[in-house]
Amino acid sequence: MAEGLVRHPDHPINTLILNRWSPRSMTGEELEDKELMSLFEAARWAPSSYNNQPWRFLYAKRNTKQWSIFLDLLVEGNRVWAQNAAVLVVVASKKTFDHNNGQSKTHSFDAGAAWENLALEGTSRGLVVHGMEGFDSKKARMSLKIPENYDVEAMIAIGIKGPKESLPESYQKAERPNQRKPLKDIVMEGVFVGK
Repeated sequence: MAEGLVRHPDHPINTLILNRWSPRSMTGEELEDKELMSLFEAARWAPSSYNNQPWRFLYAKRNTKQWSIFLDLLVEGNRVWAQNAAVLVVVASKKTFDHNNGQSKTHSFDAGAAWENLALEGTSRGLVVHGMEGFDSKKARMSLKIPENYDVEAMIAIGIKGPKESLPESYQKAERPNQRKPLKDIVMEGVFVGK
């Protein structure tokens, strides 16, 4: 857990879930393949509708020829810190079922479950695992040859945690776990209430 903020749940939960957050500061050190593959292995075991497993993870390790392709997909605000990641990942999800080629309404939901497994596994190993919306999904589709029957969902930066002082000053203040909305704002018994 980062210094300066202690999270307190309103109800008891596993500390692994409570302590998962999205740091930006990374050292730039490489990850061993066996450690990286363990993160993808955790994602593999996520639940999915009809066990379709629609998630696909495309990745580039730093110091490889693919690295610049992935790094160039990011918006500048993410590129400035994600350039120090060990691995960049693009997450895609298949929009149809394998067994009948029918539309899957939950493919994004299922891919989200796989991402969370990956994030929790990384957290349990003391790694930074930071999901990102700030990237060019159209460019990702073209550059990485992602078929049209897949949605390009998100990107992930993975790396070894570094000191917040290695970030640009404007990012240092945000380099701490944040809080969450209260349950009363996100959980409703019965009908929808609120915004």
